Amino acid sequence: MKYVIIGGVAAGMSAAMEIMRTDEQAEITVLERGAVYSYGQCGLPYVINGLVPSADDVIARSVQSFREDHGIQAEINIEVTELDAQERKVYAKRIQTKEVVSFTYDRLLIATGADPIQPNWPRINLEGIHVLKTIPDTKAIVTDMMENVEHVTIIGGGYIGLEATESFRSLGLSVTLIQRGDQLAKIFDLDMARQIHEEASKHGVDVKLGEEVTHFEGDKRVKRVITTNGAVDTDLVLISAGIHPNTDFLKGSGLHMTDEGAIIVSPAMQTSLPDVYAAGDCATHYHIVKQLNDYIPLGTTANKQGRIAGANMAGRYLTFKGITGTSIIQFFDLTLGRTGITEKEAKRLNIPYQAETKTANNQAGYYPGGEDLHIKLLYHPYTNHVLGGQIIGKKGVDKRIDVLATALYNQMTIDQLQDLDLAYAPPYNGVWDPIQKIARRWNRDKT
Repeated sequence: MKYVIIGGVAAGMSAAMEIMRTDEQAEITVLERGAVYSYGQCGLPYVINGLVPSADDVIARSVQSFREDHGIQAEINIEVTELDAQERKVYAKRIQTKEVVSFTYDRLLIATGADPIQPNWPRINLEGIHVLKTIPDTKAIVTDMMENVEHVTIIGGGYIGLEATESFRSLGLSVTLIQRGDQLAKIFDLDMARQIHEEASKHGVDVKLGEEVTHFEGDKRVKRVITTNGAVDTDLVLISAGIHPNTDFLKGSGLHMTDEGAIIVSPAMQTSLPDVYAAGDCATHYHIVKQLNDYIPLGTTANKQGRIAGANMAGRYLTFKGITGTSIIQFFDLTLGRTGITEKEAKRLNIPYQAETKTANNQAGYYPGGEDLHIKLLYHPYTNHVLGGQIIGKKGVDKRIDVLATALYNQMTIDQLQDLDLAYAPPYNGVWDPIQKIARRWNRDKT
């Protein structure tokens, strides 16, 4: 059986290894546009400030390892340009030589990930303007920072924008963060995001909300970012305006995709074409709470979907159970966690909801060193099912957001939260966990 995988990072290589474990006779060819396989993109912002010493440290397995230890035909610097599903063939171009080659398959996995959005701003190609998605991107930024950089402008306040802001500030650089909307971290509701704004201000970040970039100025290198409200003098720019699925080459292939370009997949990661699968940041992700296909590209999901796709391609049958939209971010002294849906999403999807908020200590009140947890919990007013949670604080956010994610996965109700047997000792919790306190208050209000 000939397996071809397009993309050699999270989803692609999770699939490749699962195929190897399932089909001992597998012939696996992986086509990777870059030169690096199997690396943790989420660790790249921490390379900028040296917390992770080298970009190479985020590589899980080398290309040579896949070739020599696992017998995979691991191609690099090759870009797939066309899929011919009728002929079961993909066409590709070797980036360095421009040679056009083709590969036939019995089963194909598309795991091409996503590319950074780069708006069509005038002079966007000036030196000193970067994106952060790959190891070469990271190395370019680290090298560029040697050019007497004192001020950095970050465009976009999502995951990468916030993490990069912290990294640059930890190096003593001045940072301006430009967001065209009215809040940073749009994955949170505005009432929760205000704490993020305060944390940015506390750490000397110049946050500009409600501004749109129009163009850049400079001779050879960027010197100024021009927005709808004025100009920012700067030495380096990081564009963090989001990502979009890397699927443009599939237009005309017959694959069913969303308007945004994500490949629509079944629970078995099958596409609309025979023996063609997709996984990771180029595919849709079924959302358990919303009960519809969504697009929330994260490394955890890519690895899970890749494993499931590989198993099914090799003859087993596994299904992807879905996501709850769980994520967590470190932003200076705060941890920002969320899962499920927000008020904004509930309103957009016409899902009835009730919101409860509470500020509680992350540990026993009498034990020294406690910190406030700011919690927002959404539940369905008729069925009482938990719909989502947002938690911001300095300690204990990860513990609680994972409890809520588990509750969402198991479709628990708010009153069932108070029955959970959660870990307790004074340094870690009170006898009633903060999310259980919300459940108890809800229960009292209902009786």
